[in-house]
Amino acid sequence: MNTPPRPADESLDGAVTAFLRIRPRLFGIAYRILGSVAEAEDVVQDAWLRWQSTDRSVVQDSDAFLVRTASRLAINVAQSARVRREAYVGPWLPEPVDTGIDPQVGAERGEALELAVLLLLEKLKPVERAAYVLREAFDYPYGRIADILRLSPANARQIVNRARKHLLTERRESVGTAEHRRLLEAFVAAAQTGDVGALEEILSADVVAYADGNGMRGVAQVEVTGAGRVARISAFSQKFIAGAEYQMVEANGLPALLITRNGATAALVLASAGPDGIDRVYWIVTPDKLRAYERSSKRSALPMP
Repeated sequence: MNTPPRPADESLDGAVTAFLRIRPRLFGIAYRILGSVAEAEDVVQDAWLRWQSTDRSVVQDSDAFLVRTASRLAINVAQSARVRREAYVGPWLPEPVDTGIDPQVGAERGEALELAVLLLLEKLKPVERAAYVLREAFDYPYGRIADILRLSPANARQIVNRARKHLLTERRESVGTAEHRRLLEAFVAAAQTGDVGALEEILSADVVAYADGNGMRGVAQVEVTGAGRVARISAFSQKFIAGAEYQMVEANGLPALLITRNGATAALVLASAGPDGIDRVYWIVTPDKLRAYERSSKRSALPMP
């Protein structure tokens, strides 16, 4: 991206204007690095506080300053988050975001937004994750990435290439949005009627189901693998949330299933799909993560931090 520098306005009104202009991108960068709406919001808030207290008369490019600040803050949070997530009960999944409201979450590209990709990014070191996000999702040149991450341009390029190869090795082939939606709708229809056979036909043979409940009673604390086992636990109509309402929404750039009961969000179900059918099913039932998704739906209307 080759946007011209924006000299900083030293006034408070100018600081507010500059920050509001770049805030969606700051959130998008931090969210992709951290996989957490709440943590990304905290990073954006901290970036604003630092911007507020900075001597803006010496800032030659306000956008560059704020992106650099938010990226480094996110890396610091990612380094401590890894320790916290080791104590998580059961599978940890990224917090989903409503991309129907904010389609790109501040990005020029949709890269590094799907839940499956965010999970793969978790396997990278925070600096590798940040370099990949800045390059692949936001199209920053290597020289800018090097400045943001305090690297040499050659090292920045090497880190991005290494991260890209790692993701390509583990990333599965995906289907288009229309086919993804068709498979998810078929999955929901079969699950509601308890049709295990129909579910098995929709799922790939090596499908894996994850449930993020952080120790909630009745939520699986281990991954469930294989079409037969995933089909049986997915026939939820008579047990998990009987009498609930089901709505197709958008999360992380793809169709998802929002489940509500008595007016409250009970679960969000996301999936990834390939030529052989649905290969990953992600159940989000942790209340904090469901609230984070609801907050992301209102992001475009958020006031100043």
